[in-house]
Amino acid sequence: MSLPELVNRANDIVWSSALVYLCLAAGLYFTIRLRLMQVRHFGGMIRQLREGESSEAGVSSFQALAMSLAGRVGMGNIGGVATAIAFGGPGAIFWMWVMAFLGSATSFIESALGQIYKERDDRGEYRGGPAYFIEKGLGMRWYGMLFAVVTVIAMGMLLPGVQANGITSSMRNAWGLDARIATIGVIIALAFIVVGGLKRIAVFASMVVPFMAIAYILLAVIVLFINVTEIPAMFALIFRSAFGLDAAFGSILGMAVMWGVKRGLYSNEAGQGTGPHAAAAAEVSHPAKQGLVQSFAVYVDTLFVCTATAIMILSTGMYRVHEDGAESGAVIYSGGTAVDGVEVGPAYTQAALDTVFPGLGGSFVAVALLFFAFTTIVAYYYMAEVNVTYLLRGRSAQVTAVGMRLLQLALLITVSYGALTTAEAAWAAGDLGVGLMAWLNIIAILILQRPAIKVLKDYEAQRKEGLDPQFDPRPLGIKNATFWEERADRLAGRPGGEAVGTHADAD
Repeated sequence: MSLPELVNRANDIVWSSALVYLCLAAGLYFTIRLRLMQVRHFGGMIRQLREGESSEAGVSSFQALAMSLAGRVGMGNIGGVATAIAFGGPGAIFWMWVMAFLGSATSFIESALGQIYKERDDRGEYRGGPAYFIEKGLGMRWYGMLFAVVTVIAMGMLLPGVQANGITSSMRNAWGLDARIATIGVIIALAFIVVGGLKRIAVFASMVVPFMAIAYILLAVIVLFINVTEIPAMFALIFRSAFGLDAAFGSILGMAVMWGVKRGLYSNEAGQGTGPHAAAAAEVSHPAKQGLVQSFAVYVDTLFVCTATAIMILSTGMYRVHEDGAESGAVIYSGGTAVDGVEVGPAYTQAALDTVFPGLGGSFVAVALLFFAFTTIVAYYYMAEVNVTYLLRGRSAQVTAVGMRLLQLALLITVSYGALTTAEAAWAAGDLGVGLMAWLNIIAILILQRPAIKVLKDYEAQRKEGLDPQFDPRPLGIKNATFWEERADRLAGRPGGEAVGTHADAD
Protein backbone atom coordinates (compact mmCIF):
# COMPACT_ATOMS: atom_id res chain seq x y z
CA MET A 1 0.00 0.00 0.00
CA SER A 2 1.39 3.40 -1.02
CA LEU A 3 1.73 6.28 1.44
CA PRO A 4 -1.20 8.27 -0.06
CA GLU A 5 -3.40 5.17 0.13
CA LEU A 6 -2.37 4.62 3.74
CA VAL A 7 -3.21 8.22 4.62
CA ASN A 8 -6.61 7.95 2.92
CA ARG A 9 -7.35 4.71 4.75
CA ALA A 10 -6.46 6.34 8.06
CA ASN A 11 -8.69 9.31 7.23
CA ASP A 12 -11.63 7.00 6.62
CA ILE A 13 -11.24 5.75 10.18
CA VAL A 14 -10.44 9.05 11.90
CA TRP A 15 -13.07 11.06 10.00
CA SER A 16 -15.96 8.67 10.50
CA SER A 17 -19.39 10.12 11.25
CA ALA A 18 -18.57 9.61 14.94
CA LEU A 19 -16.10 12.53 14.92
CA VAL A 20 -18.55 14.78 13.05
CA TYR A 21 -21.29 14.14 15.61
CA LEU A 22 -18.81 14.42 18.49
CA CYS A 23 -17.79 17.92 17.34
CA LEU A 24 -21.39 19.07 17.02
CA ALA A 25 -22.56 17.42 20.24
CA ALA A 26 -19.65 18.81 22.27
CA GLY A 27 -20.30 22.33 20.96
CA LEU A 28 -24.01 22.09 21.77
CA TYR A 29 -23.31 20.70 25.23
CA PHE A 30 -20.81 23.45 26.08
CA THR A 31 -23.19 26.08 24.71
CA ILE A 32 -25.85 24.87 27.14
CA ARG A 33 -23.46 24.52 30.09
CA LEU A 34 -22.07 28.04 29.53
CA ARG A 35 -25.57 29.47 29.02
CA LEU A 36 -25.01 30.85 25.52
CA MET A 37 -21.83 32.66 26.55
CA GLN A 38 -20.95 33.25 22.90
CA VAL A 39 -23.97 35.57 22.72
CA ARG A 40 -24.08 36.95 26.28
CA HIS A 41 -20.41 37.92 26.36
CA PHE A 42 -19.94 39.23 22.83
CA GLY A 43 -19.31 42.74 24.19
CA GLY A 44 -16.76 41.36 26.64
CA MET A 45 -14.88 39.73 23.79
CA ILE A 46 -14.44 43.10 22.08
CA ARG A 47 -13.60 44.88 25.35
CA GLN A 48 -10.81 42.45 26.21
CA LEU A 49 -9.12 43.08 22.86
CA ARG A 50 -8.70 46.72 23.90
CA GLU A 51 -7.71 46.11 27.52
CA GLY A 52 -5.16 43.29 27.33
CA GLU A 53 -1.47 44.12 27.80
CA SER A 54 1.74 42.27 27.02
CA SER A 55 4.67 41.56 29.34
CA GLU A 56 8.18 40.12 29.22
CA ALA A 57 6.71 36.64 29.74
CA GLY A 58 3.60 36.87 27.59
CA VAL A 59 1.84 38.67 24.79
CA SER A 60 -1.26 40.89 24.82
CA SER A 61 -4.75 39.51 24.33
CA PHE A 62 -4.81 41.06 20.86
CA GLN A 63 -1.44 39.53 19.95
CA ALA A 64 -2.63 36.14 21.24
CA LEU A 65 -5.77 36.56 19.12
CA ALA A 66 -3.61 37.43 16.11
CA MET A 67 -1.45 34.36 16.73
CA SER A 68 -4.58 32.23 17.03
CA LEU A 69 -6.08 33.74 13.88
CA ALA A 70 -2.79 33.19 12.10
CA GLY A 71 -3.36 29.49 12.68
CA ARG A 72 -7.05 29.62 11.88
CA VAL A 73 -7.16 31.99 8.90
CA GLY A 74 -5.38 30.27 6.07
CA MET A 75 -5.92 27.85 3.22
CA GLY A 76 -9.06 26.59 4.95
CA ASN A 77 -10.74 29.96 4.45
CA ILE A 78 -10.21 29.99 0.69
CA GLY A 79 -9.41 26.51 -0.58
CA GLY A 80 -11.21 24.83 2.32
CA VAL A 81 -14.48 26.64 1.63
CA ALA A 82 -14.15 25.72 -2.04
CA THR A 83 -13.69 22.02 -1.23
CA ALA A 84 -16.63 22.10 1.20
CA ILE A 85 -18.85 23.45 -1.60
CA ALA A 86 -17.37 21.11 -4.20
CA PHE A 87 -18.01 17.95 -2.17
CA GLY A 88 -20.89 18.97 0.12
CA GLY A 89 -22.73 21.47 -2.04
CA PRO A 90 -23.83 24.98 -0.97
CA GLY A 91 -25.46 23.48 2.14
CA ALA A 92 -22.02 22.74 3.60
CA ILE A 93 -21.68 26.47 4.31
CA PHE A 94 -24.64 26.33 6.71
CA TRP A 95 -22.99 23.52 8.66
CA MET A 96 -19.77 25.53 8.76
CA TRP A 97 -21.79 28.33 10.41
CA VAL A 98 -23.31 25.89 12.89
CA MET A 99 -19.84 24.57 13.67
CA ALA A 100 -18.62 28.14 14.26
CA PHE A 101 -21.48 29.12 16.58
CA LEU A 102 -21.25 25.97 18.69
CA GLY A 103 -17.47 25.89 18.37
CA SER A 104 -17.23 29.30 20.00
CA ALA A 105 -18.31 27.71 23.30
CA THR A 106 -15.91 24.82 22.77
CA SER A 107 -13.12 27.31 22.12
CA PHE A 108 -13.85 29.07 25.41
CA ILE A 109 -13.57 25.81 27.35
CA GLU A 110 -10.27 24.70 25.82
CA SER A 111 -8.70 28.17 25.86
CA ALA A 112 -9.68 28.86 29.47
CA LEU A 113 -8.14 25.52 30.41
CA GLY A 114 -4.99 26.53 28.53
CA GLN A 115 -4.75 29.65 30.68
CA ILE A 116 -5.59 27.90 33.98
CA TYR A 117 -2.82 25.35 33.67
CA LYS A 118 -0.14 27.37 31.88
CA GLU A 119 3.43 27.67 33.16
CA ARG A 120 6.70 29.45 32.40
CA ASP A 121 9.41 27.71 30.42
CA ASP A 122 13.18 27.98 30.96
CA ARG A 123 13.24 31.24 28.98
CA GLY A 124 10.54 32.78 31.15
CA GLU A 125 7.87 32.64 28.42
CA TYR A 126 4.35 31.34 29.03
CA ARG A 127 3.63 27.89 27.69
CA GLY A 128 0.40 25.92 27.78
CA GLY A 129 -2.06 23.89 25.77
CA PRO A 130 -3.89 20.58 25.90
CA ALA A 131 -0.79 18.57 26.82
CA TYR A 132 -0.29 20.78 29.87
CA PHE A 133 -3.91 20.82 31.05
CA ILE A 134 -4.32 17.10 30.43
CA GLU A 135 -1.35 16.35 32.67
CA LYS A 136 -2.18 18.90 35.38
CA GLY A 137 -5.96 18.76 35.29
CA LEU A 138 -6.48 15.05 34.66
CA GLY A 139 -3.26 13.77 36.19
CA MET A 140 -2.60 11.71 33.06
CA ARG A 141 0.92 12.49 31.89
CA TRP A 142 0.86 9.65 29.35
CA TYR A 143 -2.21 11.22 27.71
CA GLY A 144 -0.54 14.63 27.71
CA MET A 145 2.56 13.16 26.07
CA LEU A 146 0.41 11.36 23.50
CA PHE A 147 -1.32 14.60 22.59
CA ALA A 148 2.02 16.43 22.42
CA VAL A 149 3.52 13.81 20.09
CA VAL A 150 0.44 13.89 17.82
CA THR A 151 0.50 17.69 17.79
CA VAL A 152 4.19 17.85 16.86
CA ILE A 153 3.52 15.47 13.98
CA ALA A 154 0.33 17.26 12.88
CA MET A 155 1.58 20.84 13.24
CA GLY A 156 5.14 20.18 12.17
CA MET A 157 4.66 17.65 9.39
CA LEU A 158 1.05 17.06 8.26
CA LEU A 159 -0.72 20.43 8.18
CA PRO A 160 1.93 22.85 6.82
CA GLY A 161 1.89 21.12 3.44
CA VAL A 162 -1.73 22.15 2.83
CA GLN A 163 -0.87 25.81 3.28
CA ALA A 164 2.27 25.60 1.14
CA ASN A 165 0.35 23.81 -1.60
CA GLY A 166 -2.26 26.57 -1.57
CA ILE A 167 0.41 29.22 -2.03
CA THR A 168 2.06 27.54 -4.98
CA SER A 169 -1.18 26.47 -6.70
CA SER A 170 -2.71 29.97 -6.47
CA MET A 171 0.48 31.54 -7.83
CA ARG A 172 0.56 29.03 -10.65
CA ASN A 173 -3.09 29.78 -11.50
CA ALA A 174 -2.55 33.54 -11.37
CA TRP A 175 0.88 34.04 -12.90
CA GLY A 176 2.08 30.68 -14.17
CA LEU A 177 4.87 30.84 -11.58
CA ASP A 178 6.99 27.72 -11.21
CA ALA A 179 6.14 26.08 -7.87
CA ARG A 180 9.83 25.58 -7.10
CA ILE A 181 10.52 29.31 -7.22
CA ALA A 182 7.60 30.10 -4.92
CA THR A 183 8.71 27.37 -2.54
CA ILE A 184 12.22 28.78 -2.22
CA GLY A 185 10.83 32.22 -1.31
CA VAL A 186 8.50 30.76 1.33
CA ILE A 187 11.29 28.69 2.88
CA ILE A 188 13.65 31.67 3.22
CA ALA A 189 10.99 33.90 4.83
CA LEU A 190 9.76 31.10 7.08
CA ALA A 191 13.25 30.31 8.36
CA PHE A 192 13.75 33.95 9.38
CA ILE A 193 10.48 34.12 11.33
CA VAL A 194 10.51 30.80 13.20
CA VAL A 195 14.06 31.16 14.47
CA GLY A 196 13.06 34.45 16.16
CA GLY A 197 10.85 32.80 18.80
CA LEU A 198 7.51 33.72 20.39
CA LYS A 199 7.90 37.50 20.38
CA ARG A 200 8.78 37.72 16.70
CA ILE A 201 5.89 35.40 15.83
CA ALA A 202 3.45 37.51 17.87
CA VAL A 203 4.62 40.82 16.38
CA PHE A 204 4.54 39.46 12.84
CA ALA A 205 1.05 37.98 13.27
CA SER A 206 -0.40 41.10 14.91
CA MET A 207 0.78 43.22 11.98
CA VAL A 208 -0.19 40.96 9.09
CA VAL A 209 -3.35 39.08 10.15
CA PRO A 210 -5.72 42.01 10.80
CA PHE A 211 -4.70 43.79 7.61
CA MET A 212 -5.11 40.79 5.34
CA ALA A 213 -8.42 39.71 6.91
CA ILE A 214 -9.97 43.19 6.61
CA ALA A 215 -8.82 43.62 3.01
CA TYR A 216 -10.22 40.23 2.04
CA ILE A 217 -13.59 40.87 3.71
CA LEU A 218 -13.87 44.32 2.09
CA LEU A 219 -13.34 42.77 -1.33
CA ALA A 220 -16.10 40.26 -0.60
CA VAL A 221 -18.41 43.13 0.35
CA ILE A 222 -17.73 44.74 -3.03
CA VAL A 223 -18.60 41.48 -4.78
CA LEU A 224 -21.74 41.24 -2.65
CA PHE A 225 -22.93 44.72 -3.70
CA ILE A 226 -22.21 44.06 -7.36
CA ASN A 227 -24.17 40.80 -7.20
CA VAL A 228 -26.75 42.03 -4.70
CA THR A 229 -29.65 40.69 -6.76
CA GLU A 230 -28.22 37.17 -6.39
CA ILE A 231 -27.93 37.28 -2.60
CA PRO A 232 -31.50 36.22 -1.64
CA ALA A 233 -31.36 33.24 -3.98
CA MET A 234 -27.86 32.35 -2.74
CA PHE A 235 -28.88 32.23 0.92
CA ALA A 236 -32.07 30.33 0.03
CA LEU A 237 -29.94 27.77 -1.81
CA ILE A 238 -27.60 27.39 1.18
CA PHE A 239 -30.49 26.69 3.58
CA ARG A 240 -32.37 24.38 1.20
CA SER A 241 -29.23 22.39 0.46
CA ALA A 242 -28.29 22.17 4.14
CA PHE A 243 -31.44 20.13 4.82
CA GLY A 244 -31.65 18.20 1.56
CA LEU A 245 -34.57 20.27 0.23
CA ASP A 246 -32.92 21.33 -3.05
CA ALA A 247 -33.53 18.98 -5.95
CA ALA A 248 -30.03 19.37 -7.37
CA PHE A 249 -28.15 18.75 -4.12
CA GLY A 250 -30.61 16.62 -2.12
CA SER A 251 -28.68 13.45 -2.86
CA ILE A 252 -25.60 14.67 -0.96
CA LEU A 253 -27.21 15.81 2.31
CA GLY A 254 -24.87 13.57 4.35
CA MET A 255 -21.90 15.04 2.52
CA ALA A 256 -23.12 18.58 3.28
CA VAL A 257 -23.00 17.87 7.00
CA MET A 258 -19.72 15.95 6.78
CA TRP A 259 -17.86 18.53 4.72
CA GLY A 260 -19.36 21.48 6.55
CA VAL A 261 -18.17 20.18 9.91
CA LYS A 262 -14.90 18.85 8.49
CA ARG A 263 -13.91 22.10 6.81
CA GLY A 264 -15.42 24.16 9.62
CA LEU A 265 -13.16 22.41 12.13
CA TYR A 266 -10.18 22.69 9.79
CA SER A 267 -10.78 26.40 9.43
CA ASN A 268 -11.78 27.64 12.89
CA GLU A 269 -10.05 24.82 14.82
CA ALA A 270 -12.57 24.96 17.68
CA GLY A 271 -12.04 21.72 19.57
CA GLN A 272 -8.91 20.74 17.68
CA GLY A 273 -6.70 21.91 20.55
CA THR A 274 -4.70 24.56 18.72
CA GLY A 275 -6.33 27.65 20.26
CA PRO A 276 -5.18 26.90 23.84
CA HIS A 277 -1.52 27.23 22.80
CA ALA A 278 -1.94 30.89 21.80
CA ALA A 279 -4.38 31.52 24.65
CA ALA A 280 -1.84 30.37 27.24
CA ALA A 281 0.72 32.86 25.92
CA ALA A 282 -1.48 35.86 26.77
CA GLU A 283 -0.86 38.13 29.77
CA VAL A 284 -4.25 38.45 31.49
CA SER A 285 -5.50 38.76 35.07
CA HIS A 286 -8.15 36.07 34.68
CA PRO A 287 -8.34 32.97 32.42
CA ALA A 288 -11.88 33.80 31.31
CA LYS A 289 -10.64 36.96 29.62
CA GLN A 290 -8.58 35.06 27.09
CA GLY A 291 -11.24 32.39 26.78
CA LEU A 292 -13.58 35.12 25.52
CA VAL A 293 -10.98 36.44 23.09
CA GLN A 294 -10.45 32.99 21.59
CA SER A 295 -14.20 32.52 21.27
CA PHE A 296 -14.25 35.70 19.19
CA ALA A 297 -11.51 34.27 16.97
CA VAL A 298 -13.92 31.56 15.82
CA TYR A 299 -16.40 34.23 14.73
CA VAL A 300 -13.75 36.14 12.80
CA ASP A 301 -12.53 33.03 11.05
CA THR A 302 -15.74 31.35 9.95
CA LEU A 303 -18.59 33.87 10.18
CA PHE A 304 -16.51 36.62 8.57
CA VAL A 305 -13.64 35.29 6.44
CA CYS A 306 -15.11 31.93 5.37
CA THR A 307 -18.47 33.54 4.66
CA ALA A 308 -16.68 36.13 2.53
CA THR A 309 -15.24 33.35 0.39
CA ALA A 310 -18.60 31.56 0.18
CA ILE A 311 -20.34 34.78 -0.95
CA MET A 312 -17.80 35.32 -3.72
CA ILE A 313 -18.02 31.74 -4.99
CA LEU A 314 -21.78 31.15 -4.70
CA SER A 315 -23.03 34.58 -5.82
CA THR A 316 -21.01 34.32 -9.04
CA GLY A 317 -21.75 30.63 -9.59
CA MET A 318 -18.06 29.86 -10.02
CA TYR A 319 -18.02 26.34 -8.60
CA ARG A 320 -18.84 22.76 -9.38
CA VAL A 321 -20.15 20.00 -7.11
CA HIS A 322 -19.09 16.35 -7.19
CA GLU A 323 -20.66 13.21 -5.79
CA ASP A 324 -18.82 10.81 -3.47
CA GLY A 325 -16.65 13.48 -1.84
CA ALA A 326 -13.95 13.36 -4.51
CA GLU A 327 -13.11 15.03 -7.82
CA SER A 328 -13.45 11.64 -9.47
CA GLY A 329 -17.16 11.64 -8.56
CA ALA A 330 -19.85 12.60 -11.05
CA VAL A 331 -20.40 16.35 -11.48
CA ILE A 332 -23.81 17.42 -10.11
CA TYR A 333 -23.41 21.11 -10.92
CA SER A 334 -20.89 23.24 -12.82
CA GLY A 335 -20.72 27.01 -13.03
CA GLY A 336 -19.15 27.00 -16.48
CA THR A 337 -15.88 26.76 -18.34
CA ALA A 338 -14.04 28.97 -15.82
CA VAL A 339 -14.14 26.13 -13.27
CA ASP A 340 -14.39 23.13 -15.56
CA GLY A 341 -11.19 21.15 -15.44
CA VAL A 342 -9.44 23.27 -12.79
CA GLU A 343 -8.40 21.70 -9.52
CA VAL A 344 -10.86 22.12 -6.65
CA GLY A 345 -9.56 24.84 -4.34
CA PRO A 346 -8.38 28.47 -4.62
CA ALA A 347 -9.10 28.50 -8.36
CA TYR A 348 -12.83 28.78 -7.57
CA THR A 349 -12.29 32.01 -5.64
CA GLN A 350 -9.94 33.30 -8.32
CA ALA A 351 -12.55 32.60 -11.03
CA ALA A 352 -15.26 34.26 -8.91
CA LEU A 353 -13.25 37.47 -8.49
CA ASP A 354 -12.36 37.53 -12.19
CA THR A 355 -16.06 37.90 -12.99
CA VAL A 356 -16.04 41.20 -11.07
CA PHE A 357 -12.45 42.33 -11.61
CA PRO A 358 -11.39 40.75 -14.91
CA GLY A 359 -7.75 39.78 -14.88
CA LEU A 360 -7.21 40.84 -11.26
CA GLY A 361 -9.04 38.16 -9.29
CA GLY A 362 -6.34 35.55 -9.67
CA SER A 363 -3.60 37.92 -8.55
CA PHE A 364 -5.49 39.21 -5.51
CA VAL A 365 -6.29 35.71 -4.26
CA ALA A 366 -2.70 34.64 -4.82
CA VAL A 367 -1.41 37.55 -2.72
CA ALA A 368 -4.09 37.10 -0.04
CA LEU A 369 -3.43 33.38 0.18
CA LEU A 370 0.30 34.01 0.41
CA PHE A 371 -0.25 36.04 3.59
CA PHE A 372 -3.04 33.83 4.95
CA ALA A 373 -1.17 30.58 4.43
CA PHE A 374 2.26 31.88 5.42
CA THR A 375 1.08 33.18 8.78
CA THR A 376 -0.73 29.88 9.33
CA ILE A 377 2.49 27.94 8.79
CA VAL A 378 4.21 30.24 11.30
CA ALA A 379 1.45 29.58 13.85
CA TYR A 380 1.72 25.83 13.24
CA TYR A 381 5.40 26.01 14.03
CA TYR A 382 4.72 27.86 17.28
CA MET A 383 2.25 25.20 18.41
CA ALA A 384 4.63 22.40 17.50
CA GLU A 385 7.39 24.21 19.42
CA VAL A 386 5.23 24.45 22.53
CA ASN A 387 4.72 20.70 22.48
CA VAL A 388 8.39 19.97 21.88
CA THR A 389 9.08 22.13 24.94
CA TYR A 390 6.55 20.05 26.88
CA LEU A 391 8.11 16.76 25.81
CA LEU A 392 11.64 17.94 26.68
CA ARG A 393 10.88 19.55 30.04
CA GLY A 394 13.64 18.81 32.50
CA ARG A 395 16.17 18.07 29.78
CA SER A 396 19.33 20.09 29.32
CA ALA A 397 19.36 23.29 27.28
CA GLN A 398 21.50 21.55 24.67
CA VAL A 399 18.96 18.73 24.21
CA THR A 400 16.11 21.24 23.93
CA ALA A 401 18.05 23.29 21.38
CA VAL A 402 18.68 20.20 19.26
CA GLY A 403 14.98 19.29 19.48
CA MET A 404 13.99 22.75 18.25
CA ARG A 405 16.43 22.65 15.36
CA LEU A 406 15.12 19.22 14.30
CA LEU A 407 11.57 20.56 14.43
CA GLN A 408 12.53 23.56 12.30
CA LEU A 409 14.25 21.30 9.78
CA ALA A 410 11.24 18.97 9.63
CA LEU A 411 8.92 21.94 9.08
CA LEU A 412 10.98 23.33 6.21
CA ILE A 413 11.20 19.90 4.55
CA THR A 414 7.44 19.38 4.96
CA VAL A 415 6.66 22.79 3.50
CA SER A 416 8.89 22.02 0.51
CA TYR A 417 7.21 18.66 -0.08
CA GLY A 418 3.68 19.99 0.39
CA ALA A 419 4.28 22.88 -1.99
CA LEU A 420 5.27 20.52 -4.77
CA THR A 421 2.84 17.61 -4.25
CA THR A 422 -0.78 17.36 -5.40
CA ALA A 423 -3.54 19.24 -3.60
CA GLU A 424 -5.36 15.97 -2.91
CA ALA A 425 -2.32 14.47 -1.16
CA ALA A 426 -1.69 17.65 0.84
CA TRP A 427 -5.32 17.90 2.02
CA ALA A 428 -5.42 14.22 2.98
CA ALA A 429 -2.40 14.64 5.24
CA GLY A 430 -3.82 17.83 6.75
CA ASP A 431 -7.22 16.24 7.45
CA LEU A 432 -5.53 13.37 9.23
CA GLY A 433 -3.62 15.75 11.50
CA VAL A 434 -6.76 17.74 12.36
CA GLY A 435 -8.81 14.63 13.06
CA LEU A 436 -6.25 12.98 15.33
CA MET A 437 -5.86 16.14 17.43
CA ALA A 438 -9.62 16.69 17.62
CA TRP A 439 -10.33 13.20 18.94
CA LEU A 440 -7.76 13.53 21.72
CA ASN A 441 -8.62 17.11 22.65
CA ILE A 442 -12.43 16.92 22.66
CA ILE A 443 -12.42 13.82 24.84
CA ALA A 444 -10.04 15.58 27.26
CA ILE A 445 -12.07 18.79 27.56
CA LEU A 446 -15.33 16.88 28.01
CA ILE A 447 -13.74 15.18 31.02
CA LEU A 448 -12.00 18.34 32.29
CA GLN A 449 -14.72 20.91 31.68
CA ARG A 450 -15.57 21.88 35.28
CA PRO A 451 -12.58 24.18 35.95
CA ALA A 452 -13.39 26.21 32.84
CA ILE A 453 -17.05 26.51 33.84
CA LYS A 454 -16.05 27.62 37.35
CA VAL A 455 -13.72 30.20 35.82
CA LEU A 456 -16.55 31.76 33.79
CA LYS A 457 -18.82 31.92 36.86
CA ASP A 458 -16.03 33.54 38.88
CA TYR A 459 -15.39 36.09 36.13
CA GLU A 460 -19.09 36.93 35.85
CA ALA A 461 -19.45 37.33 39.63
CA GLN A 462 -16.51 39.74 39.82
CA ARG A 463 -17.73 41.75 36.84
CA LYS A 464 -21.14 42.01 38.49
CA GLU A 465 -19.45 43.56 41.53
CA GLY A 466 -17.77 46.13 39.29
CA LEU A 467 -14.29 44.62 39.70
CA ASP A 468 -11.55 43.94 37.21
CA PRO A 469 -11.54 40.14 37.61
CA GLN A 470 -8.46 38.62 39.28
CA PHE A 471 -8.00 34.89 39.58
CA ASP A 472 -7.05 32.58 42.43
CA PRO A 473 -7.83 28.92 41.69
CA ARG A 474 -7.77 27.63 45.30
CA PRO A 475 -11.15 28.93 46.53
CA LEU A 476 -12.72 27.37 43.44
CA GLY A 477 -11.25 23.98 44.23
CA ILE A 478 -9.01 24.01 41.16
CA LYS A 479 -5.73 22.23 41.84
CA ASN A 480 -2.32 22.24 40.13
CA ALA A 481 -2.78 25.75 38.71
CA THR A 482 0.51 26.77 40.33
CA PHE A 483 1.14 29.81 38.15
CA TRP A 484 -2.09 31.43 39.31
CA GLU A 485 -1.55 30.46 42.94
CA GLU A 486 1.83 32.18 42.95
CA ARG A 487 0.41 35.21 41.16
CA ALA A 488 -2.41 35.58 43.70
CA ASP A 489 0.08 35.36 46.57
CA ARG A 490 2.29 38.03 45.02
CA LEU A 491 -0.65 40.38 44.60
CA ALA A 492 -1.69 39.81 48.22
CA GLY A 493 1.88 40.25 49.48
CA ARG A 494 1.97 36.73 50.93
CA PRO A 495 4.74 34.14 50.59
CA GLY A 496 2.07 31.66 49.53
CA GLY A 497 -0.47 29.23 50.82
CA GLU A 498 -3.36 31.47 51.87
CA ALA A 499 -6.07 32.00 49.27
CA VAL A 500 -7.67 35.28 48.43
CA GLY A 501 -11.42 35.64 48.59
CA THR A 502 -13.62 34.00 46.00
CA HIS A 503 -16.48 35.45 44.01
CA ALA A 504 -18.08 32.23 42.86
CA ASP A 505 -19.29 28.99 44.27
CA ALA A 506 -16.59 26.32 44.12
CA ASP A 507 -19.16 23.90 42.81
